[in-house]
Amino acid sequence: MNMMNINKRIVRVTTMILLSVTAISCEDFLDVNSLSTFDTEYVYSNVDDARMGVNAIYTQFQVDGFRSRLSNNMTGNTDLEWSSGYDNKDNGRREIWNLDAQTSNGDLRQFWYAAYTAIRNANISIEGILASEALNSEDEATSKLMYHYLGEAYTLRAFWYSMLVYYFGDVPLIVEAPRPTANFDIPRINRSEILEFVLNDLIEIESKMLWADQTQYGIEQVNREYTIGMIARIALQRGGYYLTPELKMQREPDYLDYYQIARDYTYKLISLKDQELPSDYAQMFINQNKFIVDAGQSDVLFEVPFAVGNGDVAWNIGIDVHGGALAKHPYGSGGNYMNMPATYYVSFDTTDQRRDITCGLYYINLEGQAMYIGEGIEDGESGRGAQGISQGKWSRRLLENPPGQLSAKGTGINWPMMRYPDILLMFAEAENELNGAPTGDAQEALARVRRRAFPEDLWGEKVDTYVANAAASPETFFDAIVDERAWEFGGEMQRKYELIRWNLYYDKIQETVDGLKALSDYANFGSSLDPANKFFRYNTNPPKNFYWRSLGTQIEIYNPNSDVPINPDENVWYEDGFLIDLYDPELETYDEWILRTWENYLNPPWGSVGVVRYIFPIPAAPVTNSQGLFSNTEDQNNYPEVVDYYGFGL
Repeated sequence: MNMMNINKRIVRVTTMILLSVTAISCEDFLDVNSLSTFDTEYVYSNVDDARMGVNAIYTQFQVDGFRSRLSNNMTGNTDLEWSSGYDNKDNGRREIWNLDAQTSNGDLRQFWYAAYTAIRNANISIEGILASEALNSEDEATSKLMYHYLGEAYTLRAFWYSMLVYYFGDVPLIVEAPRPTANFDIPRINRSEILEFVLNDLIEIESKMLWADQTQYGIEQVNREYTIGMIARIALQRGGYYLTPELKMQREPDYLDYYQIARDYTYKLISLKDQELPSDYAQMFINQNKFIVDAGQSDVLFEVPFAVGNGDVAWNIGIDVHGGALAKHPYGSGGNYMNMPATYYVSFDTTDQRRDITCGLYYINLEGQAMYIGEGIEDGESGRGAQGISQGKWSRRLLENPPGQLSAKGTGINWPMMRYPDILLMFAEAENELNGAPTGDAQEALARVRRRAFPEDLWGEKVDTYVANAAASPETFFDAIVDERAWEFGGEMQRKYELIRWNLYYDKIQETVDGLKALSDYANFGSSLDPANKFFRYNTNPPKNFYWRSLGTQIEIYNPNSDVPINPDENVWYEDGFLIDLYDPELETYDEWILRTWENYLNPPWGSVGVVRYIFPIPAAPVTNSQGLFSNTEDQNNYPEVVDYYGFGL
């Protein structure tokens, strides 16, 4: 990268993009006092105040632009998570799900301002720390802390730029703290140059950072493990595919250089700070719901810390809990804006222990009892069956201090940003790509992730044989990585970014829609399921209906893996629809959500059939305030030849 060219185009932070920071008071690590009345030189002259200055960067995780937007709402639709937005101009998440958000969209606006506010706060910290004598203090402990704080600031800035690039493509690159002489001349910078810039920051700083077990707040603050993981993640983003303004997917010719970076840094973490994966997959997430933050019981490298009264985990993502004034339990109301398609549930090996914690097949009713998602609910609506599978990893019903029947948001459950299996699978993917074949190390990395998913007496077949078969070619091994990431991280809302960089977004959506139709035909008309289809390779006889009973806070399903045509005991088991609900008997066709949820992904009105237009227009205010420097229909700075930028002019 030409650093001189980048530096010439870097500009100061201006009010046209940034909102003034709002201090959000949270407990422990997130306590942030306003430092606006203090001189920056004083703030970063000592480790205690510098800690508070860096904490200000984290406050943007506490606003809606992240906690209920970017972290989960904005990450659909994929082959793992879906929610319908068709025919709904809500100026919010539904327009984003439908890929037709306008410049007035409130969710995009909140995300944009959250990102650039965090970036501004990071820039203030970076400049303050670099200018501080404490950075190179003769006191070794002081110097180490200051370098670590610097690494936190670089890493958080890199995270937000990574997300901005995914959602808006080329954006302004701002790396200086605000000054009265702010320059309003802020062009877009090419997305690849932005990723290179922040990647170089992380590569330079990571070795000076502290491991999680050396920090005060462990995995609840950015640490060296997470920074190394972000180097790999951003390197794969830079080396992966992306959408051009001409609505074509491409990657840069030097992409293998970035796969090499991803390989080297994942290997570095594995070599220096390897982690044994906790044996109980389900317990990790139960612990999250119970506020147990213990590296020995978790594989999380970094999770956003939410104080009680903040955070939307188990409010808009997780098990549906019916609360309110009529509730007879004290857990409040929670639900999920995204569900999981039945194709995903069916895709699991029936012995894979991750399925039943990942795919939530029950809700909590007003009585506080677990009920099957296909069963009728209190307000008279019919159950949702195969449409209602939730992200089962989080539930407010597990909170040890119930927040009250009228509560909703603000559960305090942390949000995982990266887990160690991600390191193993990124390493395996990069090894395979660079060597043109899955090396022994790559195969072992995949095997490590799979071992936790299956009982030990099945490892021979489900791990050793499976991995050996996957290693038959680089193509089959890559496919296995794609599948494993789906089974391991379902509901954690990372899939969108993976499908983009793999250039598989369109293909996986088409596979999902076709698979849902096949399941409907199977359940309603007796069609056979093809075992060659990836979704049905482990099960060509999945349940058309479920037989179930409530066990208090859980349900038991008699036939979770296979179809049973007759109720085994009507005195014990309720019968409700599952795959049979994928068909609408009144309209005599597939249920409308199958036909329309992904309509703009597969047959968009802007004409990019075969390519998902995942890029969104920049919100109206920054465009207006740029005084013509950039718009949403053209970019003379980077793409003067493009007549209609991303098709936004249609």
